[in-house]
Amino acid sequence: MAFSDELRESVADVYAAVRVHPFLTGLTDGTLPHEAFGHFVVQDSHYLRGYARALAVLAARAPTEEDTTLFAQHAAGAIAAEQDMHAALSEALALDTGTPPAPTTVAYTSYLLATCHVGSFAEGLGAVLPCYWIYARVGEALLAESSPDPLYARWIAMYGGEEFRAVVDAAVGVMDRVAEDLAPAERARVVAHHRTTSRYEWMFWDAAWRREDWPV
Repeated sequence: MAFSDELRESVADVYAAVRVHPFLTGLTDGTLPHEAFGHFVVQDSHYLRGYARALAVLAARAPTEEDTTLFAQHAAGAIAAEQDMHAALSEALALDTGTPPAPTTVAYTSYLLATCHVGSFAEGLGAVLPCYWIYARVGEALLAESSPDPLYARWIAMYGGEEFRAVVDAAVGVMDRVAEDLAPAERARVVAHHRTTSRYEWMFWDAAWRREDWPV
């Protein structure tokens, strides 16, 4: 079994909860309120900036020049996604892009950055991987259903397409290669970080569904 398969198995219950969350089921049947999707778009813009910084840290700490190039490109790609897709969605939904990051957004990005800075390269990679593969699996699963809402259909097409799948496969390939040299204790830490950020993925959908805000 590849280490990436072990990681996926370790969060199978979390992914199952993601797939049945009303935010995602509402995307495909078109019943998701635009207000909830708008909350997601604004918060995802904040998230992707933090995620790009985490990927840039991985690029700086990568064990090979090829890995440095890969994660630097992925960091730039995260910013490009925020600028292109999110800008178009924000305009279509007339969103207030000045809304500050919500609690879950702050917590998730802070955890990613802390792990990438303080943990090993493998630990940081384990922490960023759920955003790669969960989005790819969700996009792939939803692509067959698409959505009657054209905004939702566009979002699904982006993450369910082959171009994004190739990005994910490249990151997973690095994880499998690096894992070959990890001691059991470090492998366990990678799994633990991976599970934590997978839970944050569910929490991020849920925060959008609830239109989370700071309580005070």
